Amino acid sequence: MRVLVAGGGVAGTVTAMALQRAGHEPVVFEAHPSGGADAGAFLTVMHNGMDALKAIDADGPVVDASFAALGVELVGPDGATVGTTEFDTGELAGPRTLTRAAFYRVLQEEAGRRGITVAHGRRLVSAEPGESGVVATFADGSTETGDVLVGADGLRSVVRTLIDPAAAQPHFTGLTVVYGYTRAEGLPAAPGIYRMIRGSRAAFGFTTAPDGATFWFARIPDAERSRDEIAAVTPAGWRDFAFAAFDGDPLPCAEIVAATGDDLFGGHSYDVPTTRVWSTPRLVLVGDAAHAASPAAGQGASMALEDSVVLALCLRDLPDAPAAFAAYEKLRRARVEKLVAASAGRDAGEERGWLYHHHIDWNERITT
Repeated sequence: MRVLVAGGGVAGTVTAMALQRAGHEPVVFEAHPSGGADAGAFLTVMHNGMDALKAIDADGPVVDASFAALGVELVGPDGATVGTTEFDTGELAGPRTLTRAAFYRVLQEEAGRRGITVAHGRRLVSAEPGESGVVATFADGSTETGDVLVGADGLRSVVRTLIDPAAAQPHFTGLTVVYGYTRAEGLPAAPGIYRMIRGSRAAFGFTTAPDGATFWFARIPDAERSRDEIAAVTPAGWRDFAFAAFDGDPLPCAEIVAATGDDLFGGHSYDVPTTRVWSTPRLVLVGDAAHAASPAAGQGASMALEDSVVLALCLRDLPDAPAAFAAYEKLRRARVEKLVAASAGRDAGEERGWLYHHHIDWNERITT
């Protein structure tokens, strides 16, 4: 089966690798001329995400480009530690932190080593049924034909609206997230852990990489601004915005922000709590295109990785695409919608082991 994959980010690239392993012929089409949207941000691939990568033997390059996160320390507005949690990984690989750009790069390089084509500068604009599959049309006027098309095209997915023109639009969570890196000396260190701080006006988290760099993020309540306004904010503007959210608190947050140069990236946080229709007989969604979550639970990438592998297994084991898509949705919908609710705080008191202790066995057959 020739599978067109719209989107060359995390979900699209891993979906392609999983599909190839399942015996299909994937081709990835990425809108950007090179990988790395949100290149200034970083992320942590949690236990379940690393497990999904391991299922298709793609975890090694990610481990090599990242560093371990062993646990979380919670700090209150007065600077006092209120709790610590060491990640219980069981038999799963522990979480790994790396920049989004590095994540894209190592995944696309691994896909290339496996002989998978990732075509950049190909922005999908439409898709129509063809004689024996689907015909995708791109912004440059070119077309491609495949048996099915996977929408891995992110939060503002074109494929989502092709599947359901009345699909719900992304919902602004009320938060703006700023990410930064600094190699300034003399800052508090948090090697091997994430120190999560609740300030008087916003939330902050940081960790220290093995080379001494401080990786930090701030989640700041904010009014929604236009995409053009957000795009126009300079690194200095993001630094000032984040500094103001913590200025005056008896915490190291403002100090860390002030010590950061131009290695900052900011943007609004959106979620997609539910997507009414995940597929047609020829089109299907994965990752943020199907279920975007607030970054609060740190699970966006990991859930996308799970999607990628489960979809490939369904297409491997079931007799046709509609049956595979139905099984995939049945296996994934409840879990990802529960995650979106957890990230938004709608079940804030619930223990999160169900998120992390999730294993995908590549050798297990999908039957329904």
